[in-house]
Amino acid sequence: MESSYAIEVKGLRKSYGDFEAVKGIDLRVNSGEIFALLGPNGAGKTTTIEILEGFLTPNAGSVRVLGYDPAKHERVYKERIGIVLQETEVEEFLSVEESIRLVRSYYQNPLPLDDVLAVTGLTDLRRVRPRKLSGGQKRRLDVAMGLAGNPDLLFLDEPTTGFDPQARRDAWDMLRNLRELGKTVLLTSHYMDEVEHIASRAAVMIDGKIVLEGTPQDLAHEAEPTISFRATANLNLPNGLEAEFHEGDSQYLISSSDLVKTLYVLTSWAIENNVSLEDLSITRRSLDDAFVELTQRAENGQER
Repeated sequence: MESSYAIEVKGLRKSYGDFEAVKGIDLRVNSGEIFALLGPNGAGKTTTIEILEGFLTPNAGSVRVLGYDPAKHERVYKERIGIVLQETEVEEFLSVEESIRLVRSYYQNPLPLDDVLAVTGLTDLRRVRPRKLSGGQKRRLDVAMGLAGNPDLLFLDEPTTGFDPQARRDAWDMLRNLRELGKTVLLTSHYMDEVEHIASRAAVMIDGKIVLEGTPQDLAHEAEPTISFRATANLNLPNGLEAEFHEGDSQYLISSSDLVKTLYVLTSWAIENNVSLEDLSITRRSLDDAFVELTQRAENGQER
């Protein structure tokens, strides 16, 4: 019986000489989900994905993708995956439709042409040649060509780099369409708002290790919420409360991992000392905040 996981990795390691790029990671991606692998440059993301695609052989650990070992380079495995690189070259003299037809001809059971065009939003552009497409439309064609062979799993590298805001949102709709087709998507992205909008789950990879995994909402909670208020300068806050003071607008900012306790201590102190906490508010941090904090902790050698 085939595993319910599209990707299952245990103890994966990969070294280049004395440099260990991937340091014993475990990873599971469910069938039919959009999963984002995040991390700063040099974190080991590209090495990990190239092992999953079958371009690199690991030094240690086990890797199963759609039930196959990618290192064996079996044709049946290659026919079940699609790869969309950050930059793809297409034949400029072929129309959108002709380009997709060409790729479809390489596979035994390709996705119907009209389905490929519909899910990528290219139906009305089927007769257009690539040089007349916008950047966002060209990226749609990249995805269409990766989807043409009807893969069960699509590897997607930085799907919206360089896009304007509307083109990015159009691309997000396209990716949601892939999920409705039952496709599994493993993507990399440097846009945290993109991950929050389209990914079912995500993992953050730093220095060859996966340091956090969960839903985008779970990951965002790793960033401490901030309590803000305005008051006069040089307040003697209670012991244990450290605040950042912005002189321009007389605003205090307090980050806290225990929001209820911090609010209790702060408000009790304010009542006892007759201090007015104007514009008191709580700001939940974003996934982008969490990603930055995790990266900074790793750079400083701090554990979660």
